[in-house]
Amino acid sequence: MPRPHVLLSAAVSIDGHLDDASPDRLLLSNAEDFDRVDALRADSDAILVGGGTLRADDPRLLVNSPERRAARVAAGRPAYPLKVTLSASGALSPGLKFWHTGGAKLAYTTDAVAPALRTALAGAPGTEVVGLGGAVPLGAVLDDLGARGVRRLMVEGGGSVHTGFLAEGLADELQLAVAPLLVGQADAPRFLSPAAYPGGPTRRMRLLGARTVGDVVLLRYAPKESPDDHQ
Repeated sequence: MPRPHVLLSAAVSIDGHLDDASPDRLLLSNAEDFDRVDALRADSDAILVGGGTLRADDPRLLVNSPERRAARVAAGRPAYPLKVTLSASGALSPGLKFWHTGGAKLAYTTDAVAPALRTALAGAPGTEVVGLGGAVPLGAVLDDLGARGVRRLMVEGGGSVHTGFLAEGLADELQLAVAPLLVGQADAPRFLSPAAYPGGPTRRMRLLGARTVGDVVLLRYAPKESPDDHQ
């Protein structure tokens, strides 16, 4: 089965941070941009975040607009996209909002950890745990999602997950919302980590578009393409 189209979505400060170092979540987007993200979720078959993001932010990852949920149902789709997470350690609390909101949930982990995680999440409705061997390879995740009929996958973080998809050349589109903030903290989480990215530091991605969303600038890139591909 074909792998899904992979869209990476993130909001960052001007200096490249996803958050600050405080215990409270730094809101980088504005109301208009949050609505844009909600529309992206509604258009997706699945939404993926890493286990670290679940532990740090406890997100629900829902389509918040009733109209968008109704449109999904009218089109024969579930009201909410499949929610997906990755965790090699399996250290995911069963009390997280992720497990108890929305529709179906899927947790990818290692074969060794899968039995214990299934037991821990036995009370989480609509949750399936899948072991992928001795690690959690992103390519294997995409293969399994494709076999389940997922055609559009939205990846919302965190930084290590975004880094993995880009470093392995698995992202089809990157949407980066740049907020007019400077975090300036060395221990604040960054959008990307050092990695051997395809093509190295001189390779330029193709820009798909740029526009303002309130006081945020939305940049859209095609990570697998370069400008020379279209000359």
